[in-house]
Amino acid sequence: MLRRYGYEVVRQTGSHVQLKSSLRGADHHITVPAHKTLKVGTLSGIISGVATYLEMDRSQLAEELFGP
Repeated sequence: MLRRYGYEVVRQTGSHVQLKSSLRGADHHITVPAHKTLKVGTLSGIISGVATYLEMDRSQLAEELFGP
């Protein structure tokens, strides 16, 4: 889902995947658990980190990713 924002898989260590985006000129790394389901707090942290990097509102990013 994050590919549209320039994120690509850099590596996987165990059950975690590290993604990197250079869309805004500076690299941004984020680690995502490779589980079928994510805890709400984990997902919230991922969305917040990506939204901050993209300089966009967190709720706008969530809507783009998951719909209204």
